[in-house]
Amino acid sequence: MKRILIVEDNAELAFGLRNNLEIEGYAIDVATDGQAGLDAAMHAPPDLMILDLMLPKLDGFRVLRSIRDAGLRLPILILTAKGDESDKVRGLKMGADDYVTKPFALLELLARVEAVLRRGAPAAERRIGSFGDVVVDFASRTVTKRGEAVSLSRKEFDLLAALLEKENVVVPRLDLMRAVWGYADSVITRTIDTHIAELRRKLEDNPRMPEHILTAPTIGYRLKRGVGGLRGV
Repeated sequence: MKRILIVEDNAELAFGLRNNLEIEGYAIDVATDGQAGLDAAMHAPPDLMILDLMLPKLDGFRVLRSIRDAGLRLPILILTAKGDESDKVRGLKMGADDYVTKPFALLELLARVEAVLRRGAPAAERRIGSFGDVVVDFASRTVTKRGEAVSLSRKEFDLLAALLEKENVVVPRLDLMRAVWGYADSVITRTIDTHIAELRRKLEDNPRMPEHILTAPTIGYRLKRGVGGLRGV
């Protein structure tokens, strides 16, 4: 699970960011001033920092400079006020990886978070999965069906990947919920069923009679991969 440190003194905005990022499966820490954010990053560097520029105690620029001067290369996404082009340019020159302008759309923020984390991830073996006419590229997190791109949400892709990793084995619902959503055993939800239905709608020729994304009654789901499977490239 990727860990994100939010450094934001606006309590309402910080709460909203935390809530939505946790729903997407990230572990979240929050610091409400620049000094606390810097101390947290130095003590235990996160996978990504979301850094407001207008902060008490230490402003975002000083936090950014201190982190880079210390040699920490953790990805940093800065939050800037609308119209402050000079702040964006200054932040990027000082070592920020990207920026989002306030007020921002949630989907834009989530997309930028994913993109920054993807760029900051170490290079790894490229893995390709396939079943039927569907091809899944784990590195680029892209899916195609008969050569045409299929748009999946973050959680839909993670669920598909979890099923494909098991190679035709029935995966209990609780195992899928832990792997994709990080839920405890006590959590009861139909979220997984909704996501399975969406995957079938997007990837099966006949979602009502699926050939690949199959239900194991009372247990969970399995992905019947046929002649496809998972391989390294």
